[in-house]
Amino acid sequence: MIDPNVCAPRPAERRRLPPWLKRPLAASGTANRLSQRLSDSRLHTVCAEARCPNQGECFGRGTATFLILGDTCTRNCGFCGIGHGSPAPVDKDEPRRVVEAVARMGITHAVITSVTRDDLADGGAGQFAEVITRMRRELPDVSVEVLVPDFAGNNDALDGVLNARPDVFNHNVETVPRLYPSVRPGAEYRLSLRILARAAGAALELMVKSGLIVGLGETDEEVHSALADMRAAGCVMVTIGQYLRPSQWQLPVVAFVAPPQFEAYREYALGIGFAQVSSAPFVRSSYRAGELLAKVDGATARGAKGASSSQGSTTK
Repeated sequence: MIDPNVCAPRPAERRRLPPWLKRPLAASGTANRLSQRLSDSRLHTVCAEARCPNQGECFGRGTATFLILGDTCTRNCGFCGIGHGSPAPVDKDEPRRVVEAVARMGITHAVITSVTRDDLADGGAGQFAEVITRMRRELPDVSVEVLVPDFAGNNDALDGVLNARPDVFNHNVETVPRLYPSVRPGAEYRLSLRILARAAGAALELMVKSGLIVGLGETDEEVHSALADMRAAGCVMVTIGQYLRPSQWQLPVVAFVAPPQFEAYREYALGIGFAQVSSAPFVRSSYRAGELLAKVDGATARGAKGASSSQGSTTK
């Protein structure tokens, strides 16, 4: 059973990684230069703050997922490596710097996420809307994907983001409902489903996306049930990846899921009507997000008709 006390440090894992989780080191030159440019622009990325295993590869390719509203979260999720505590005030100039960085980096599909800001009346939704609006005005050829928190269930805040019209609206369910008390304390499984459903029902030309991490003690049946719930809510794109412990402060890995099981999850998700599925050990919600979007049949996704697809997953 997973220890629900996510605040206490745990002994460092000594488990040997299976062969499919071993990979060559990415070249550091381009990655280091990009990291320095982002630092100089006073911008954060989820790649660095959450200690993503894909950071070297993505930075090396000149891409990053921008983390707005600071680098301090008001929640302490058991799986997440981002720091938590009392955040700094909202930086009103941040949207301008994000858009400038997207232009300077030559990014064609920008992914914007944030820490959770329960200290703000709108949960930070206004900052998301401002980034999208600026991107639309200054970089109209760039597609925009947002990965948002739950805004504490504030529908007006959520609608503000939706009305700014991102191309992709992503809100991660993250795990199965049984594990929420330890994996996502402070969040609600049914609230996340309602957020996806509200986005899908907004009559806007956007694609609704969500994601799961596995290896936290969930069963295959629970994963299938969560996928079915997301699809019923109107989600048309989904990512499934292996949980890897960022540090001793996060939950331990319960299981390393083998690649054939990820392929089985992909086949199941496609079979219940997802338009596109990315399922593999190193997949994360924003990993190669532009490539996943490009694979989706726009008419099927926007209409949420649930047509099956035989496209391959995005893998390492």
